[in-house]
Amino acid sequence: MNIIFGDALDKLPDNYTVLELDTFILPPDNAKVTSYCVIDKVPLTDFPLMEAYIKVHTDMMTAYREQNWEYCLHAIKGLVGRWNGELDSFYSNLLERVQQHQATPPGDYFTGYLVKR
Repeated sequence: MNIIFGDALDKLPDNYTVLELDTFILPPDNAKVTSYCVIDKVPLTDFPLMEAYIKVHTDMMTAYREQNWEYCLHAIKGLVGRWNGELDSFYSNLLERVQQHQATPPGDYFTGYLVKR
């Protein structure tokens, strides 16, 4: 898996499959920088369902920012193993975060973005 950040997305040809990962809020000016995964290898058997996988992943990221933990859990279960397993470590990490947020709701301060100090 290749990860790119921010404006690098604009330089990538349209024929790549790119998925949003996290958005980071960076000090000192609280700039937002989004990271993306460039999928290296999509198994031929996944091609017919690729658009559906992209939609579920995109909807999951939106649901995460909206604190829709149930949708996130359901989406993660369906996405693990997809993309030739390239994003499984990301999905595992996101699953841990979702479970933590379910156990201890983050409250109104939650933006869905990671703050780096």
